[in-house]
Amino acid sequence: MVIASETRTDAGITVNGPRVDREDEVLTPEALSFVAALHRKFAPRRQEILQARQQRRTRIANGVDPGFLPETADVRDDFSWSVATLAPGLEDRRVEITGPCDRKMTINALNSGAKCWMADLEDSSTPNWHNVIDSQLNLRDAIERRIDFTSEQGKEYKLGGESLTDLPTIIVRPRGWHLAELHLRVDGLPVAGSLVDFGLYFFHNAKRLLELGRGPYFYLPKLESHLEARLWNDVFDTAQDLLGVPRGTIRATVLIETITAAFEMEEILYELRRHSSGLNAGRWDYIFSIIKNFRERGPRFVLPDRDQVTMTAPFMRAYTELLVRTCHRRSASAIGGMAAFIPSRRDPEANAVALEKVRADKTREADDGFDGSWVAHPDLVPVATAVFDEALGGLPNQLDRQREDVVPNAAALLDVAATPGEITEAGIRKNLEVGVRYIESWLRGVGAAAINNLMEDAATAEISRSQIWQWINAGSTTDDGRTVTRDWVGQLLKDEFASLQRFEGDRFDDALSVFTECALGEDYPTFLTLPAYTRFLI
Repeated sequence: MVIASETRTDAGITVNGPRVDREDEVLTPEALSFVAALHRKFAPRRQEILQARQQRRTRIANGVDPGFLPETADVRDDFSWSVATLAPGLEDRRVEITGPCDRKMTINALNSGAKCWMADLEDSSTPNWHNVIDSQLNLRDAIERRIDFTSEQGKEYKLGGESLTDLPTIIVRPRGWHLAELHLRVDGLPVAGSLVDFGLYFFHNAKRLLELGRGPYFYLPKLESHLEARLWNDVFDTAQDLLGVPRGTIRATVLIETITAAFEMEEILYELRRHSSGLNAGRWDYIFSIIKNFRERGPRFVLPDRDQVTMTAPFMRAYTELLVRTCHRRSASAIGGMAAFIPSRRDPEANAVALEKVRADKTREADDGFDGSWVAHPDLVPVATAVFDEALGGLPNQLDRQREDVVPNAAALLDVAATPGEITEAGIRKNLEVGVRYIESWLRGVGAAAINNLMEDAATAEISRSQIWQWINAGSTTDDGRTVTRDWVGQLLKDEFASLQRFEGDRFDDALSVFTECALGEDYPTFLTLPAYTRFLI
């Protein structure tokens, strides 16, 4: 489906998208010129890192395991450096709520009682042009405390508190380097979605945030190397210089959600050290990265059903414990992974079981030394808060827990084969259902989809389609001895698709096309959002 567009061009900058209400407040000539300046300076380096990613993936596919870099050993062995001191609003991050920046979600997140809000312009947000602009407007309105919302049922939503510092600290997650923004071009070339999201937010809000006692804070997704962190650091320096904001004002938390980045955590902190505020254990993307990078390496890297890949799996334990050790030896915050459960007020027994699992998950993170963790729903904030309150006592964090007992171990990070569990027909069917249902939601502009009482985003959909692709191409067998073949999975997909509840205006036919291409095709798209974006959103 092609969305009707309207072209507006000025000074080499072209906006080609449907008109969005109040867009002129975001797409000012000055803001567009600022984004264009970032694009003109950094677009070539972005292309270089994307090429480097592909070259590295090729080496891994050819049997070269990633490892700790010998050329950066001096950074890891130098105990004299640390990251910047914690910025206002980032000292205590015991619970962070996450979610997209539509108007209702923005208000609910800021009224949730969490310490921080990861305002997501990435995996839980569909990057259609309306969402890109509307998210910027909602963030700006929230900072200025002029945001409200009334539902179709007449329910009113308004911000609590008296000032910005009474609310969770806003940390914005822009899109990853791999996504282009095809609605905004400079000198004929599309601008990186990351620079659009970062640039517009920083331009409009950085100085105002500082006046209000906070700052421009960001989560950086999908990094695969310390050189990508260096690129972001240079973007930050340039952006601050262009607006006359002191260098070091920006603070960034990097999501360690790729296997290659796990081997370069200290180097990533080092490259961003003036702007760094910590690392986050992005568990779902991390599992996706394992599957993607090793999908053609045979049984050694084949995982069981997604539900059986828990944070207690040996390779996940190695990754999260190393993250805490790395952060705390450099005075950086270590933030734990997502609790994606969505409580149901109609099923108290299921809620009790799920909440106990959430409590156990957060207790493990707190005991491991994490300074905070993520939740996807406001009802989980009190659960996670209680766990970290007990662990922290009267302290704002656990930076003093050095975790010197953790020893970096490349073999442990790659020990995927030790993950307990099996592949089942039920697990295959669940991947098919979640994959198609999520893509359908994403195509309608809803990037955070509640499916079977879990908040699914692009990362979990990536796991779903990647496991299918890997199981087929590895000739994996199920617990009852059946080989996972393309024909069998294709029939299961037909069954699951036939059972879907259709509705007027749904995008299931398009979703089936995308999922089939990404999960059952001979080739493997690096991100399912790339064919979905170019084929169905533009």
